Amino acid sequence: MTGHEGSARKVRESLGHVVIDADAHHVEISVAFAEFVRDNGGGQLLDDPAVRAVGLADGAGEHVPALAERRRLHLSARPVWWTPSDTLDYATVAMPSLYHERLGEAGIDFAVVYPSRGMVLLGMEREETRVGLARLYNEYVAQAYAPYRDRLAPVALIPAHTPDEGIAALEHAVSLGLRAALMPSFVWRPIPAFADAPPEYRSRLQRIDNFGLDSDHDYDPFWAKAVELDVPLSCHSSGFRFTGHFSPSNYSYAAGHFGAVGEGTAKSLFLGGVTSRFPDLRIALLEGGVAGGVRVFGDLVSRFEKRGKNGLGRLDPARFDAAQLARLARQHAPALTRFAPEQLIPGVNAPDGQVDDFAASGVGSVEEIRDQFCRSFYWGCEGDDPLVGLAYDRRVNPLGAQLRPMMGSDLGHWDVPSFTHPLLEAYELVEDGILTPAQFEEFAGVNAVRFYGGASTAFFAGTAVAGDAERIQAADRVAASQLASA
Repeated sequence: MTGHEGSARKVRESLGHVVIDADAHHVEISVAFAEFVRDNGGGQLLDDPAVRAVGLADGAGEHVPALAERRRLHLSARPVWWTPSDTLDYATVAMPSLYHERLGEAGIDFAVVYPSRGMVLLGMEREETRVGLARLYNEYVAQAYAPYRDRLAPVALIPAHTPDEGIAALEHAVSLGLRAALMPSFVWRPIPAFADAPPEYRSRLQRIDNFGLDSDHDYDPFWAKAVELDVPLSCHSSGFRFTGHFSPSNYSYAAGHFGAVGEGTAKSLFLGGVTSRFPDLRIALLEGGVAGGVRVFGDLVSRFEKRGKNGLGRLDPARFDAAQLARLARQHAPALTRFAPEQLIPGVNAPDGQVDDFAASGVGSVEEIRDQFCRSFYWGCEGDDPLVGLAYDRRVNPLGAQLRPMMGSDLGHWDVPSFTHPLLEAYELVEDGILTPAQFEEFAGVNAVRFYGGASTAFFAGTAVAGDAERIQAADRVAASQLASA
């Protein structure tokens, strides 16, 4: 037993409450996945050059062009030495049996296990590849983790380039017994004005579609299906190509890209009215932290007060008094009197008749913004994130709101020094006075139950934490009843 292991166990034993890892990972052994694909009739899908480039066809690893070529083609740097070098830790996140056996060493009672390399399948350009390999991937993890569901919950890949594609993937995932789902945070769409550009340029002349505001498709049937099936949706896409995060030479320059992606998705769904039309929909923005959520929430409240329907009146150009402006010009800026008064008024108009940026959101007050935003969105935070406390800071958040951060270990990836380390890092938030013990309980377990379980007992039924989840849900029902009767 290492010192870390003993410490993690000791922290867990001292807590007196459940610890649920909302965002762990397993590291796929590519040759094993490729063999499964071939054995199940999908061998031709592995011939897609995009699949070979990320090393999912043969285990050779991702093909990364040399720096000069990345600069020439405007390609982002990729992380090197990405998985644990400790042999036991690597084997743990690659082998479900060992993962299950060692989870307690990390002080974790239950973990929701996300893909690693598998995530890239959601962005494959060819529909046949994207849909076919995601479907086979879900069958692969459902089979691999079937004996270990009491403590490990594998997550389904849900490609969503169209609503129908996403609906079919959700239904198939649920038929496999998978109860949590990972969808992209966005998809790249062609810009119509450049549709005739040469193919080598067309892929660079694209825009982001976050599935809500300004989407090419009506995703309401997809959201409705997620609610019907009671499947929480996690979003976790990289933003290496985003301005301020792109570098061809330095991977660490991309720091904050997950947060930037999550902010865009949250704004799109909120301003597009998705959170209003589907109050039971639960969305998690993973690995970007909650600080971005705090910023977006504060911005939405501030902008609603100034640009919502009740605040826009003071900005209406029709309120300008041309005669008064002319008098003021004669008194204070005589040189301006050579212009007609109408020329001095800003030419601001609304060519499409749309001036209220919140019209589609369905909210009519800042209180409704608070209720929708804090109900619908969950924010995945790693244990070493010192900004988690912002979620609970009533001095910072408008209306004294509290957001919903969830502890995600990121087990299996480069930023976890040791398999038994994440809970230790997370608990430093209490030791350093950033979180109270009650807030840490929410962060390390309660919010994961709220997100994954919702109001139903189905997600955690039959798991080692079923009783803990039921107690948390019962307490939430009592609190909601008391609030309703207050």
